[in-house]
Amino acid sequence: MKANEGDGSIAGARKEESMPVEFLSDDQAARYGRYAGDPTPAQLARYFFLDDAELARIRQHRGAEQRLGFAVQLGTVRFLGTFLTDPTEVLTSVVRYLAHQLGITDLTVLPRYLERKATRYEHAREIQQAYGYREFTDQPEHFRLVRWLYLRAWLSDERPSVLFDLTTARLIERKILLPGVTVLARLVAQVRERVANRLWRVLYRAVTPAQRARLEDLLTIPPNARLTVLEQLRRAAQGVNSVGMLKALKRLDTVRALDLSSVNLHAVPPARLTALARTAILTVHPASPGCPTSGASRRCSPTLARPRPWPKTTPWICWTPC
Repeated sequence: MKANEGDGSIAGARKEESMPVEFLSDDQAARYGRYAGDPTPAQLARYFFLDDAELARIRQHRGAEQRLGFAVQLGTVRFLGTFLTDPTEVLTSVVRYLAHQLGITDLTVLPRYLERKATRYEHAREIQQAYGYREFTDQPEHFRLVRWLYLRAWLSDERPSVLFDLTTARLIERKILLPGVTVLARLVAQVRERVANRLWRVLYRAVTPAQRARLEDLLTIPPNARLTVLEQLRRAAQGVNSVGMLKALKRLDTVRALDLSSVNLHAVPPARLTALARTAILTVHPASPGCPTSGASRRCSPTLARPRPWPKTTPWICWTPC
């Protein structure tokens, strides 16, 4: 089975062809819009059970192969969120479950469903119209999807692969046909890029020009030193003695001298702030004579968070060059 490919769109955003979308694992991409394994009994009952109205509709079609093929396409789009290029490429357990409900004992009739090519497309259109399935780009559902994805990405710190799976589940739940795997991956990447740009703007505006200048100085290497001021501040004092205590107090004075206690980060969601703090702790920041010109709001973005060992009045600073 091949997942449908197509061009996606994102409301209010320009396309970014160079944006990386390689966050999907090979297994995740292979499972998208495909049968990855036998459905569980609960899944069979939820997605492949045919009620009386559905049985009546299916029995209007002539021939066991057409009735079984229609039922397979109906169950497939419910379960996978898409119509397969070859609707007969389904698991035997699924075919057997549907055939039993239709009173069909010979499962070998299913390949004959492909003898007339137009039939599968006619049935797909009938299912789409009768059961309310919409195309990925149909409005206003596409706008609602982008808005939901943007809000989720802004409020949480979920990995792009997780957002991809959540978006897929939402599309299936809301009866929106899945686009191609690269289209959906590109949409997730675009939304996350817009969220990141918003975050940089919020952080940039949270500090005054004087505070920005002091933070930029953290990325310089003082005379006769090998590390930037920031890297020196991040290094714990060595030795439990008077010398180590004096160094720790000096480091504390240096941090307080930055005068960042007035910075208001209430506009940043807690999950985002936690992720930024984690990045600040794990990232090594090289010396920077200046910040690359990639827009004023993203030239240099401050990240302020307070790990547990530090007093609440003392912010831990990570001044991140773009």
